[in-house]
Amino acid sequence: MAPVTKSGPPPRERPIAVFDSGVGGLTVLQELLVELPHEDFLYLGDTARFPYGERSASELERFALEISELLLARRAKLLVVACNAASSAALDRLRERMLSTTLGVEVVGVIEPESRIAAERSNNRRIGLLATTATVTSGAYERAVARFAPDVTLVSVACPDLAPIIQQGFPPNHHVVETVRRYCAPLREAGVDTVILGCTHYPLLAPMLQRILGPQVSLISSGRSLAASVARSLTLGELANPSEDEGAYRFLCTGDVDAFREVGSRFLQMPIEEIEHVELPSAVAV
Repeated sequence: MAPVTKSGPPPRERPIAVFDSGVGGLTVLQELLVELPHEDFLYLGDTARFPYGERSASELERFALEISELLLARRAKLLVVACNAASSAALDRLRERMLSTTLGVEVVGVIEPESRIAAERSNNRRIGLLATTATVTSGAYERAVARFAPDVTLVSVACPDLAPIIQQGFPPNHHVVETVRRYCAPLREAGVDTVILGCTHYPLLAPMLQRILGPQVSLISSGRSLAASVARSLTLGELANPSEDEGAYRFLCTGDVDAFREVGSRFLQMPIEEIEHVELPSAVAV
């Protein structure tokens, strides 16, 4: 891997990079834009290789490292892994790689913040997890929840159909409702009082999930918890942008640009204008 040099803008003025397998990570970016309005952001959606949820751990690690190289080359000061599957498979390896560069870039993932909040929120100590097959199989949430609350029982449900349905625009028809109802059934039977939405696509289904699970069940999504973790990392690393102006946000996409713009605008609920098409692996650090 090519070394990354210290040339370019001062660290505080560099962008925060966010990546996901598709447009789901825009639910995380949305919270980051609100929480950190003075920061610049660079978002990469690896839509050409979506979905990640049925990929092997070795594939996900390779994808994540390829993306990290590209984002390092774009002078990222901090990397946010908005994809739960990539976080579960590659977070440790990514941290090792990013911290080894001369820039010493920190990596923030989605699993620990969600797990911590779920452990704090649950009263009956029964927590549910809805996630992709790759995320559930990894056991990453079981390990994270156990660190924060050894007394908690985690009921995990793999949902291979949900992310693709949402990525395609999820018309709220009978099939979608029944699919969600089927995945929620084991959680209702287990009597969980808190459910982790273990995929960044799932918050788009929050009203449907809340109706099926019941108003007494707390839904934990990654956006707000992750934004708080990023804010803490910027403060501790003295990397917060000193500007008082509104920051910029830009987009990279490995797949169809027009499709990304159409669906992504609905996820982000903000304009998505310029999108640069990139191919992976393609990062050349400068």
